[in-house]
Amino acid sequence: MNVLLIRPADIDTWLDAHGWTPATKNRYKNVFGKTFKIALADGKVSGNPARLVEQRAENNTRIRFLTEEEEKRFRVTINAKFQMHLEEFDIALNTGMRKSEQFTLEWPELSFERKRIALDETKNGSKREIPLNRTSFEAFERLYAKRPKGQRSGRVFAIKDPRGWFEGAVSDANVPNFHWHDLRHTFISRLVMKGVSLRTVQELAGHKTISMTVRYAHLAPEHNQAAIEKLDPPVD
Repeated sequence: MNVLLIRPADIDTWLDAHGWTPATKNRYKNVFGKTFKIALADGKVSGNPARLVEQRAENNTRIRFLTEEEEKRFRVTINAKFQMHLEEFDIALNTGMRKSEQFTLEWPELSFERKRIALDETKNGSKREIPLNRTSFEAFERLYAKRPKGQRSGRVFAIKDPRGWFEGAVSDANVPNFHWHDLRHTFISRLVMKGVSLRTVQELAGHKTISMTVRYAHLAPEHNQAAIEKLDPPVD
């Protein structure tokens, strides 16, 4: 019987053969690792070669957010060509939900009375609540009014991925180097720039550790200046 031997170098070569980002390569490496771990527990293999594959260095420092002028161009484009998706845009900008959280959201997770979204499962594996401001609340109200009569369950959004319309909007609005996840960056960046404490921003963004939030701290220089001036002695 022929035995197929997969070596760490084979996995490494396969990952490098694709034009993926380091983050994507790491995700595939993790899939290999989990697959071999299960097979090892079942006695199907004698080792886990993925454990010896080097983790790719990821660049998590990129922070791209919408300027006020870019948002104006976006809204002109959406209102002209993609008006049915305006609520998706407003909710992303005003809740900071991850794409996977937003487009798997179901109506029972939303409380109009409390103006809250209760997510049972998030990317970091914990539950969290998302408060709604007036803009996001009104967007949900419009979506609720559009739903089929009598429908009280199911997903809030009819589509699973906004890429189909969003890439066209990015191009037409002339907003270069911008992706859906950057709407979340915009949400977090604007909170920081308005002087909201990093601890509060961490909670609103659903960051598991404060180190994820600290990446945005440089966006609040005026806030930091005001803080350091509290050490000055009173002026006579």
